[in-house]
Amino acid sequence: MQLDIVVGFFILGVFAQLVRSDLRLPEGLYKSCVIFLLLAIGLKGGKALSASPIATLLPQSLAVVAFGALLPLVAFPILRYVGRWSRIDAAATAAHYGSVSVATYAVAIALLESRGVSYEAYFPLFVALLEVPAIIIGILLAGTVAAGTGDRGADWGKVTREIFLNQGVLLLLGGIAIGAWAGDRTASVMPFFGDLFHGVLALFLLEMGRVAAERLPAIRRQGAFLLSFGVLMPLLGAAGGGALATLIGLSPGGIVLLAVLGSSASYIAVPAAMAVALPQANASVSITLSLAITFPFNVLVAIPAYLALVQHWS
Repeated sequence: MQLDIVVGFFILGVFAQLVRSDLRLPEGLYKSCVIFLLLAIGLKGGKALSASPIATLLPQSLAVVAFGALLPLVAFPILRYVGRWSRIDAAATAAHYGSVSVATYAVAIALLESRGVSYEAYFPLFVALLEVPAIIIGILLAGTVAAGTGDRGADWGKVTREIFLNQGVLLLLGGIAIGAWAGDRTASVMPFFGDLFHGVLALFLLEMGRVAAERLPAIRRQGAFLLSFGVLMPLLGAAGGGALATLIGLSPGGIVLLAVLGSSASYIAVPAAMAVALPQANASVSITLSLAITFPFNVLVAIPAYLALVQHWS
């Protein structure tokens, strides 16, 4: 099981933090990397979307949305009844595991492309679709708390704005829309967004490794359940994603990617939405789970393992 070269930069970031180096990407550069990756993924997917038949895309998209709604319903009872978390914390964290990590997806496509494994190029559409249902389900799962405390509940206007107009979703959907509109004309910008993708991803992962390692003390303080859930829930999501991908007829590369999306957990879009909808939730524990446990597990272990399993059984 061979790791992609970009993962080496993640490991370097972890090492730098553990030895207390002053290595840190400037904030402006980190934000630029995020913007670049979201637009690059969106543009490529949008171009493919313009050539894809709606008869294929519509049923697949509906199945993916249903999958995104199901994942927090699986995570919630584990957090609530096994972990014995409060209802609101369990609901907020479950929403993180129903949504996706674009960075995890970027690592997966980098690995597939480096191995010459093809996949459905319109997959960024699924990434965007999976951002939304889990947030809604998470808020609904926590709804009885608001009712029981006399709170009026979530401000759905603000929540909707945060879901659809936060930076990550706006850039990804915007890239998809531009790519679909431009079609083959995207060739004029792809030398930038295509050729530099792996290099920018490497810089991004360098900083992500440092940030993930920064949260390791929180894992030691909060017990073994965090570690267990942060590994087992991604495996459940990956199994569901892989089974769904097989059912709707995706390619081997597509099976890997949907397993990766099911395995990942959001640490950008969902935290922002939960801060608006469920400000009472403990955001620290959700971020620690998704960023310090699930993200490294996926990058270092799960993604290459999923690819190896799919190639073995294909």
